[in-house]
Amino acid sequence: MSRAVLAPDHSVGYLMRETHRAFMRELQLRVAPAGVTPGMWFFLRVLWQEDGLTQRELSQRVRMMEPTTVTALNNMERRGLVRRVPNPVDRRKVNIYLTARGRRLKAELLPHAIATNALALNGLAPGDVEELRRLLRHMKANLDAAARRSKAV
Repeated sequence: MSRAVLAPDHSVGYLMRETHRAFMRELQLRVAPAGVTPGMWFFLRVLWQEDGLTQRELSQRVRMMEPTTVTALNNMERRGLVRRVPNPVDRRKVNIYLTARGRRLKAELLPHAIATNALALNGLAPGDVEELRRLLRHMKANLDAAARRSKAV
């Protein structure tokens, strides 16, 4: 691999990281007035899709370490966005549920995510956007497969 490929403006990983940081910066400006931090955002998005996950399942869906999840959930619980409920089948587990306030935030905050995506995609042809999604899914699948192989060793 040549040095030019590893230069930041040629590194796909670096460009993706910088793009993600720009996305999060813009989204943070939009959701902060609702008292939501970027860390909380990821958990809310998952819970809006699938409420009542165990703490471990939520951590896995968001792809964060469990101690980070605990900290985020503590903050979200203090702000009245989630509640922890002992699992009725396995007392070692705790299920996480959105409160009414946490559910209401979906209608308020999802338009900000839509607007942030629209801003980032401004000027791209619809076919290019679909190709970008396809390529990103492919790259993620490659990296997930490599991670599974590493765990199997």
